[in-house]
Amino acid sequence: MILGVILVVVAYVVGMFPTAQLAGRRLGVDPTEAGSGNPGASNIYRLGGRKAGLIVFAVDALKGAIPAGVALIVAGRPEAHAVWIAAVAGHVWPITRGLRGGKGVATAGGAGLVISPLVGLACLGVFLITVKLLRFASLGSLGIAISYPIIAAVAGFPGWEIAASSAVAAILVIRHQSNIRRVLKGAELSVSSTDDTAA
Repeated sequence: MILGVILVVVAYVVGMFPTAQLAGRRLGVDPTEAGSGNPGASNIYRLGGRKAGLIVFAVDALKGAIPAGVALIVAGRPEAHAVWIAAVAGHVWPITRGLRGGKGVATAGGAGLVISPLVGLACLGVFLITVKLLRFASLGSLGIAISYPIIAAVAGFPGWEIAASSAVAAILVIRHQSNIRRVLKGAELSVSSTDDTAA
């Protein structure tokens, strides 16, 4: 029990690591003020180019993958799922930045891929197909969030694992409310635009 609590707290703290802000500082910009104002990989990509965006995405993914992997090794799957939720919450609602973080897709994806690699890869396929067909990265990200618990259920995963992945999905959907509204209004811009999507 104590180990589980420690892992969750550490995962939340790791999730708060301000990857986009540090990258923005090197670029001479503040991602919370410039571009879309979202401190995530997509905004850094638009402000600083492909390399900067990919670095931020990779580090944000590791913020979920490393704590989840450690939890799997030293504790087990229940703790790893709790850590998954905590790392995403730390990225999305960091107490050090007034609960104003990114959208959590990279961090959630990194942890999900470590916890259930085949499900994670299937969700990656959903993302790529959705973006290819619809040209909206935000919809691809929502596709990942929604499809993960569905694929886990179809694969016969325990109900508590499906519930945990559903909690992560709910966080991502909540953080994409502005994108959903723009899609419904026909105002969402495509992946080739300067719109904020899924960082």
